Amino acid sequence: MATEGGGKEMNEIKTQFTTREGLYKLLPHSEYSRPNRVPFNSQGSNPVRVSFVNLNDQSGNGDRLCFNVGRELYFYIYKGVRKRLIDKSRVTCVKWVPGSESLFLVAHSSGAMYLYNVEHTCGTAAPHYQLLKQGDSFAVHTCKSKSTRNPLLKWTVGEGALNEFAFSPDGKFLACVSQDGFLRVFGFDSVELHGSMKSYFGGLLCVCWSPDGKYLVTGGEDDLVTVWSFVDCRVIARGHGHKSWVSVVAFDPYTTSVEESDPMEFSGSDEDFQDLLHFGRDRANSTQSRLSKRNSTESRPVSVTYRFGSVGQDTQLCLWDLTEDILFPHQPLSRARTHTNVMNATSPPSGSTGNSVTTPGNSAPPPLPRSNSLPHSTVSSAGSKSNVADGAIASGVSKFATLSLHDRKDRHHEKDHKRNHSMGHISSKSSDKLNLVTKTKTDPAKTLGTPLCPRMEDVPLLEPLICKKIAHERLTVLIFLEDCIVTACQEGFICTWGRPGKVVSFNP
Repeated sequence: MATEGGGKEMNEIKTQFTTREGLYKLLPHSEYSRPNRVPFNSQGSNPVRVSFVNLNDQSGNGDRLCFNVGRELYFYIYKGVRKRLIDKSRVTCVKWVPGSESLFLVAHSSGAMYLYNVEHTCGTAAPHYQLLKQGDSFAVHTCKSKSTRNPLLKWTVGEGALNEFAFSPDGKFLACVSQDGFLRVFGFDSVELHGSMKSYFGGLLCVCWSPDGKYLVTGGEDDLVTVWSFVDCRVIARGHGHKSWVSVVAFDPYTTSVEESDPMEFSGSDEDFQDLLHFGRDRANSTQSRLSKRNSTESRPVSVTYRFGSVGQDTQLCLWDLTEDILFPHQPLSRARTHTNVMNATSPPSGSTGNSVTTPGNSAPPPLPRSNSLPHSTVSSAGSKSNVADGAIASGVSKFATLSLHDRKDRHHEKDHKRNHSMGHISSKSSDKLNLVTKTKTDPAKTLGTPLCPRMEDVPLLEPLICKKIAHERLTVLIFLEDCIVTACQEGFICTWGRPGKVVSFNP
């Protein structure tokens, strides 16, 4: 990890950074922001004026609202005040159901998620629900009405705000992170809990899937990024590089690679970078078929490197590499450049759909060869299990939740609790509030040191490839595109970072 300088250098905003594949450079001509931002004036802001007018509109929406902010004038259709009949709390995440043109899912700070269909209407009164499915810290209800209406389903997940959710690449699974610190992964159609994980401290704020759906990365109030195996249902690594809450995590599908031979060394040239993009595109287009070769009986190992990034309230961008040294700590490696003797243990089966248990030997694994990973012993047990749905519930979900699933085609966290808790201030005190809608309850105070929440010394600790301050305000957006990386901050700046070899040909 790049070391921070002192004084002035620590507060300097970086405009470029270098990784193995080359130089990433901020494109000044592609910086977007709010139009004509009004500078801060300690003497007082310009007065704001508001004006209403009613037009003769046959649609019934004749009211117009006009107001100013500084020298900017805004004009909107005014629709009056509407009661929130479904959920009065703020919305934290909205996403379309993968493959669907009519279904979308909405999460609220109340801890509830609602499934809507744009082709159905909402009632004029608050909906009534009936229980469809109940499990460990979650419950699913259907809307009780004579005719189909929105919302189709109501999910109650965990305790506290549901900060973000993400669908798996194949659309079959749903990962949710909550203010209670839990990551929960559900089968979306079966409404079954596949597995879960607990943060080291505080709430989890963001989650993302690897492009092949085998791993998830979360970030939150413990200042850490946590890598969780979907197949083994366990934490396989943590990353420490941020100095405050992690706002967004995202995988980079264009530098994530799966190679059947020795991976290439990057000199930073455009030719190497074009080769890298070729591998990344191959992986993005046929990830599952390529990674499935790990499950075959071939003795030749493949080289796997996942690249993901994170941004946080510390205004820093971190890039991370997740390599086979972390993913398969007991698998013999053929690459001579690692210069590491690894134990001849059998790698855990990655093709199973259940929850396999990994039981390493008594000795700790050898030091990891990469500079961005620190050695720790591997977590020794695995985790969770999937409940089996009975026929009646499965048919109910098919009727209500998947109405159109067969024709299917990021969030600011309220400051309702103390900010900027860091790893050094981890408290053992946990909330003893239990979710009233569940049959079985998980006590958060008893999760530390278990497969749900391994101790820091029980899993490998990653260090970022780069960690750069790129803004003055907390970062809120991180998107990886083929030719650039896009970031945005609370102040309203949207910045584009050209990839190596792409700066000249990039068109804003």
